[in-house]
Amino acid sequence: MSNTLEGKVVLVTGASSGIGQATALALSKAGARVAVGARRADRLKTLAEDAPGEVLVLELDVTDRQSVQDAVEATIERFGAIDALVNNAGIMLSGMILGADTTEWTRMVETNLLGSMYAVHAALPHLLESKGAVVQISSTSGRTASAASGVYAATKFGITAFSEALRQEVTAQGVRVIVVEPGFVSTELASHITDPGIQAMAKTMAESMRTLQPEDIAGAVLYALTQPEHVAVNEILIRPTDQTR
Repeated sequence: MSNTLEGKVVLVTGASSGIGQATALALSKAGARVAVGARRADRLKTLAEDAPGEVLVLELDVTDRQSVQDAVEATIERFGAIDALVNNAGIMLSGMILGADTTEWTRMVETNLLGSMYAVHAALPHLLESKGAVVQISSTSGRTASAASGVYAATKFGITAFSEALRQEVTAQGVRVIVVEPGFVSTELASHITDPGIQAMAKTMAESMRTLQPEDIAGAVLYALTQPEHVAVNEILIRPTDQTR
C-alpha cells in the first residue's frame, strides 16, 4: 500500500453497521473502491447508496469458508485486485462461564476468530501480489480479560496471536499487518448480549463515559493504511479518554 487510497481496492467484512460501516464509508471518501460484506445485505445496499465511490455489495457469512472464498473471488472479478482486507465482522455475547450457553461460545469463536482467519487465508495470495495490508479489528479485550468476557477475550487474544504470526510470515514480502484495539465504541455490539444482567452492566458502563464513535476507529484504520510503504503501524490501542481499563 502507498500513502494514498485513490483507486485501491479494500474488502471490509461486517460492514452492515458500526465500525465496519464507518470504515467502508471513510475508505470510499478517501478514493478507494470498496467491497463490503455482511449477512445483512439489505443494509449494505443503503451503505452503497451513501458512499461517494464505487462499492460492491456482497452477502457474506464469515463463519462459512465457501462464503468467504466467494466474496474474495467476486471482489477480484469486479476490481481485479485486493489491496487491503479489513476484518471487522464480530459478535460479543458476554456472560459468566458458570452456567453459560456454550453455543454462544461457538458462535464467537467461529465469527471473531475463525472468520477472520478464513478471510485472511482467502485474500492472502492477492494481498501478496499487491503488497497490501491486513487490518484486524480487535479489542482492548485482546489485551486484558475480565469477568463475564472470558470467551470474547479469548477470541480477541487469538486474533492478536494469529496476526503476529501472520506478520512474521509476510512482512518481508511487503504485506503489512495492523491490529486495531478499540475500547468502548458506540455500536450495537452490546445489544447482542443475551444475559439481561450483563447487558445492563455493559449499558451502564457505556453511559458512564464519552464513548468512541465508529468514525474514530475508521480514522485510525485510514491512518495506518496511508503510511508510506516502509512504515508498518502494526498495533493501535484506542480507548475513550474516560475509560479506565
